[in-house]
Amino acid sequence: MEIICTPFGQTADGQSVEQYTLTDGACRADILTLGGIIRTLIVPDQHGVPIDVVLGFDSVRAYEAQSCYIGALLGRCAGRIAAGCIAITGQEYHLSCNEKGINHLHGGCVGLDKRIWRAKVEADRLLLHYDSPAGEEGYPGNLSVTVAYSLRDGSLALDYSAKADADTVCNLSSHAYFNLAGHDAGEVGEQLLCVHAGRYTPLGAYSAPDGTIASVNGTPLDLRIPRPMADGWDSGFDQIRRAGGYDHNYIIEGEGMRPVAVVYCVQTGIQLTLRSDMPGVQVYSGNSIGSDLPRGKGGAVYGKRHGFCLETQFWPNAFACPGFPLPILRVGEIWHHRTEYVFSTR
Repeated sequence: MEIICTPFGQTADGQSVEQYTLTDGACRADILTLGGIIRTLIVPDQHGVPIDVVLGFDSVRAYEAQSCYIGALLGRCAGRIAAGCIAITGQEYHLSCNEKGINHLHGGCVGLDKRIWRAKVEADRLLLHYDSPAGEEGYPGNLSVTVAYSLRDGSLALDYSAKADADTVCNLSSHAYFNLAGHDAGEVGEQLLCVHAGRYTPLGAYSAPDGTIASVNGTPLDLRIPRPMADGWDSGFDQIRRAGGYDHNYIIEGEGMRPVAVVYCVQTGIQLTLRSDMPGVQVYSGNSIGSDLPRGKGGAVYGKRHGFCLETQFWPNAFACPGFPLPILRVGEIWHHRTEYVFSTR
């Protein structure tokens, strides 16, 4: 694998942003030091034609203008925390509520998605590192995070690791928006989605899980057999209506590294197999991509449901939901999580 660094621009406050290009055979990934963003991901289609399968932008200004977390790393805590309230070993903390003043979402007002990460090339991997100081967005403890990106044999892998000097929250993920027909191909509704989960965590009144666990049986959320996303995202099912489409945490069967989901595009023949060692995945059908979004790469116009996200994670809102696994990183522990995006054709 070859890794090349080029300048990408500057943030509004004058910080330099670099782009690292990872190339392996016919596959290429462009990663930014701004938010660890996956800006470009090129894979061959069934005829060998290169297709860019992630949404992204051509300038730092466009990334700063958007609020959809496009391509970025999420943290310290991916997903929603109702009222931004957490408790660790009896101590309460109040995190910034950046979603309509109601929920803490994806790390807060200035989460890891908006930070400049330090980059280092090590052998055949790109390492991005960020030190989050105690109190940032309300979180306790100093958190040291490293994310390693590697591209090999049609697979982009992200290896997350973190440690802290006080008990804190750690639930890191990626918010890449995929469109297997091409980043500028429009709605993803005809792409076939399969999720290896028979249960999910239903949403309460304010889009955060309410603490219950439900079966997908007999609902549009049953994706154990591949189905076009459009079949379910406009259904009258209450959970779909609440989210405006798919925006739900699925409880993944099994433990350790295992297949989580598979998406297939008939048009290009490209298949994405998601593998992870996390207990959940947030399936999001791009319901909030709006007309106010800046133009995408090459002037592309992105709109509602023009991309989907598969966010590997702990179950959201765990601190308000007894019985949910808590995303707590203890002093002296090393947090590690791996997610693989494996591409093939058929």
